[in-house]
Amino acid sequence: MSKNTHTFASTQASEQKPEEGIWETVKVIVQALLIAFVIRTFFYQPFNIPSESMYPTLKVGDYLFVSKLSYGYGRYSFNFSFGAGGYTLVKCCDFISFSDRAVLAEAPVRGDVAVFKYPQDKSIDYIKRVIGLPGDRIQMKEGVLYINGEAVKKEPLEPYFDPDGRVGSGTVDQYQETLPNGVTYRVLDFGPGSADDTIEYVVPENNYFMMGDNRDNSTDSRFQNAVGFVPIENFVGRADIIFFSLSPNTPIWHFWKWPFAIRWGRFFNLL
Repeated sequence: MSKNTHTFASTQASEQKPEEGIWETVKVIVQALLIAFVIRTFFYQPFNIPSESMYPTLKVGDYLFVSKLSYGYGRYSFNFSFGAGGYTLVKCCDFISFSDRAVLAEAPVRGDVAVFKYPQDKSIDYIKRVIGLPGDRIQMKEGVLYINGEAVKKEPLEPYFDPDGRVGSGTVDQYQETLPNGVTYRVLDFGPGSADDTIEYVVPENNYFMMGDNRDNSTDSRFQNAVGFVPIENFVGRADIIFFSLSPNTPIWHFWKWPFAIRWGRFFNLL
């Protein structure tokens, strides 16, 4: 009797309809996509680096995860864009007022690398470093950064060489800056430039002063007719980690070139 029962159960299992198996596969795929959508919408958004303004910290071809929780949710937290410097594909929350970012709000910290909407065209994403907080006085004198009248510590390092040639064919002077709160990072200096000497900027309330680490090749808050001060409502999130990096001469869809074009040493670098 038990033998016949076992045989009957096995026959039932083997007679599962093909369409049922397909439906199970579809459900798994849909569930995975929903999980990815929720993570991307509310927690982390991927961005890629298309320009040289943040060298040597970020390179063209780096792919980052940007934390949306870092500064609280704002008007542009739920827009669906991919490139930091690229264009937003979908806008969904322009009708909501997030002027004070009251939802889980936290203020940007001096030294953060942050993605924000370009003030002159909200469809464009920029990525720079937070240098000036509301109320700060910011000025450049002979290539030295001053915050509230005090020069930021700037120490020379070994010259920087970019094997991809995106910041020149030779070496570039490289320095380590240390902000008043202890955050350190590297900057590049090509010599005297148009933004090495500026007026003193006073950062307005609810605004931030943003600068690129590639100081002579960055359109940032020093250029008031372009970027200028960045309102807190324009912030998308804080760049936390590089999760993938590819040579700038290799399109990401050329996967057959990956073994030779992937920059393995940049994977999972924290920012």
